[in-house]
Amino acid sequence: QVQLVESGGGLVQPGGSLRLSCAASGSIFSFSTMNWYCQAPGKQRELVAGITAGGSTNYADSVKGRFTISRDDAKNMVYLQMNSLKPEDTAVYYCNDYFALGRYTSDYWGQGTQVTVSS
Repeated sequence: QVQLVESGGGLVQPGGSLRLSCAASGSIFSFSTMNWYCQAPGKQRELVAGITAGGSTNYADSVKGRFTISRDDAKNMVYLQMNSLKPEDTAVYYCNDYFALGRYTSDYWGQGTQVTVSS
């Protein structure tokens, strides 16, 4: 049973920083692409950042230069360093573990962690 547990969310002032963590268990973590998504009230869930098994990263345009995704395969952890936070970054942030090989795919989600950026 794959389990993803996010932590590190909270309330922060504009311009502040947060570091989100996601602990994975039960998955073939080192072979998976790990992603962070966010969902604001009334909006669809959207991709914030992703990191492949090989370490390649991609970011939403809105967070480029401010957020950094990283992974530690030895610890089965993925992180999202969020700097220069803006009120529009307020959302629930979800960790996602995605793996695809041939016709086999797996797609797992954490329960989410709330990030609120407000003065």
